[in-house]
Parts: sequence; C-alpha cells; structure tokens
Amino acid sequence: MSGMTATDILLPPRPAAPVVPAFVAPAARALQATKTYGQGDNQVRALDRVDVDLSASQFTAIMGPSGSGKSTLMHTIAGLDSLTSGQVFIGDTDLSTLNDRQLTVLRRERVGFIFQAFNLIPTLTAVENITLPLTLAGRKPDREWLETLLETVGIVDRRHHLPSELSGGQAQRVAVARALITHPAVVFADEPTGNLDSRSATELLTQIRQAVDEYQQSVVMVTHDPRAAAYADRVLFLADGRLVRELPGPTVDLVLDAIRELGGEGGAGR
Repeated sequence: MSGMTATDILLPPRPAAPVVPAFVAPAARALQATKTYGQGDNQVRALDRVDVDLSASQFTAIMGPSGSGKSTLMHTIAGLDSLTSGQVFIGDTDLSTLNDRQLTVLRRERVGFIFQAFNLIPTLTAVENITLPLTLAGRKPDREWLETLLETVGIVDRRHHLPSELSGGQAQRVAVARALITHPAVVFADEPTGNLDSRSATELLTQIRQAVDEYQQSVVMVTHDPRAAAYADRVLFLADGRLVRELPGPTVDLVLDAIRELGGEGGAGR
C-alpha cells in the first residue's frame, strides 16, 4: 500500500461474521483451475489445479507473494481472463460455456469491480460513473438504492463532480458505489487501497465491510496488506499457483503469523 505501514490503518471493533446457511451456494468457485503462460521450458504455471469456493454474503481476502497467482485467480473467476483448463463459476453459471457477448453481459450485470486505479470515466460525473453499468445495459437506476449508496460511501455532496475534482479517496468511493449499483452476485476488489492514504483506506475497507454486513454482498479482495485482510471473514493464501492455507476469522496478528509460517510476504503480483 503506497506510503503506508501496517499500523497506519486503524481497525474498528470486529463485527460478527454473517451467518451463511449451509445450503447457500457459493457466490463463485473454481474447480481444478489451471492457467499457464508460455510454452516448453519457458512455460509458467500461474494457477495449478486450484479448487476453491468463495462464500456468498462473505468477505474473502486473497494473499500471497509476488507471482503466487492471486490476481490471476481473481481475474479468471471474474471472467476477465480465461483458464487453460478447469472451470470457474459465478453462481451456477460456468463461464467456459459463455461466448464473448454473454461474458460481457455477465460482467456488467452480475459482477462488480473495484480496481486500484479507480478506472472512472473522466468526462462523466460521479453519479454518471456510478450508474454507467446500468446505462450500458439500457436500464434506469433504482433511485432509492442509488441514494442509499451515495450516503453509504459518503459522496452525496460530490455527486455532480468530475473525477478530476475528487480526491483519491472520493474517487475510490465512487468506484465502490459503481460496483454495488447492479446488486451483483460478487464484487472483486484488486488491491483497492493501493493508491489511498491511511485514512481513506480505512474508510474504504469499512464501507466494503458494511456492504457485506448490511447488504449481504459477496466480496473477494486481493491484497498484500495484513491490516486490509483483517477486515475479511477469511483469508486464502496462495503460493506457486496453489491454495496452501485458509485462515477463518483473521486478525492482523494471525495474518502476519500465517505469512511468516509460509515463509513469504503478502506482496503484490500476478
């Protein structure tokens, strides 16, 4: 996290993890997910037969050293990249059965994204950026839900501002609201606090936690930072393209202990 140390983010009292009945299907999952790059001696196996369920209505963090496969796993489950072999599902939809147009529709309507670089359209206002997925689908926003999101992320008075008129923290709040506007099956967040100062990072993580607890949103976040991971309900650790450990009920100390035991760092990377 740029310009931050592990002690910069202040954690609120940890909320109780949401109760998810056993019969609830995962928000997303991977079965024998394998992804390779290159050929022959130059082949790199970014994912090596990963099996994982990403629980509905919960906040899952994914950690691992550089090159561990954490971002590749997220990108393939989210439909941003394809697997070499194996399957990924959003709900009960096998992404390998979809053509490009169907994948585009699924990503727009059933998946939310929060990126480190915000990815806002510079010529659109905050509220126009938030409602962009609906605009592209030819749908009008639910005004009550839109107002709820604007209040939740704290940008009611910035709704008509362009991205260039927003701070980094405000821009990322817009991105959070955009990710939630369609009531997606799952939200994927890729190092969402990486460009934020400590205060903005804390606010963002609190808002993501609130979306899970109050709106039963399913969230999957790639992060290298133990403080960010401590907001999650569980942490998955990858190494060399494999899932090597799962940590339920994480705290900062437990995450740090797990990183030490695995002999690596949380670091960013593929």
